Amino acid sequence: MDLSGWTDEVEEISQQYAARFGVERTSPWFLLKLQEEVGELTQAYLQATGQGRDKGRSASELRQDLEAEVADVLAMLLLFARHHGVDVEDALDRKWLAYRAVNVPHLAGDAPA
Repeated sequence: MDLSGWTDEVEEISQQYAARFGVERTSPWFLLKLQEEVGELTQAYLQATGQGRDKGRSASELRQDLEAEVADVLAMLLLFARHHGVDVEDALDRKWLAYRAVNVPHLAGDAPA
């Protein structure tokens, strides 16, 4: 599936979640949920790398938690972008994939940060 397809899928799931739990998906909500998920990713990373309490979870479980949180951050970022009319593929092309160009004088030797 491509990025657009994933965005459609997570949008549908997010709408179902909002309807089920009575959540109003406002502009601030999209940003706050993204921030919440980044916090959970940070916690999962710290636990998976031995920098946080593992709470009795195995290395495999901690890895699964990390992967799940990466998915949550990506899904919320796609939802945030859609809500705000950002074409993620176009933005990636302009911001990151432009570095594929062989002769971009002002970027010579630079890498995206």
